[in-house]
Amino acid sequence: MGVLINRPTDMTFEILFDKINLDLQNKALADRPVLYGGPVQPERGFVLHQPAGEWDSSITISDKVALTTSKDILEAVAQGNGPEKLLLSLGYAGWSSGQLEQEVAQNAWLSVKPKDLDTLNKILFDTPHEEQLNAAMALLGFDPAMLSDVAGHA
Repeated sequence: MGVLINRPTDMTFEILFDKINLDLQNKALADRPVLYGGPVQPERGFVLHQPAGEWDSSITISDKVALTTSKDILEAVAQGNGPEKLLLSLGYAGWSSGQLEQEVAQNAWLSVKPKDLDTLNKILFDTPHEEQLNAAMALLGFDPAMLSDVAGHA
């Protein structure tokens, strides 16, 4: 499974928190967009956050970042006691057994390992959504504007 982090929706934190009956007291977050995490279970929320913290249902991504699906983190965010940095998405992307490996083998995905986790965290949490793809591509050393959507023949 994967969670998209660069596709903002028209829904804001304020609208989402209202829908789940939580009073968003931290008004600085009210206009932040909820992200489209993927087409599977779009009613399910995922919070990618830093610091990792101690929440009911978290998967540790690194020593500083976790992915949490439990409501306790949303309650803390509503009260202004949530993680320092966070992305909130609805839904996720999923693949059948072996499908993702096959897509990677077919070069359908470009994967990049950042030189350090601080660089990755900066792209995740501090880079505007519309600039995240370019920032990730820069780690590979090229500009996506140089890519073609047309296959060539040699």
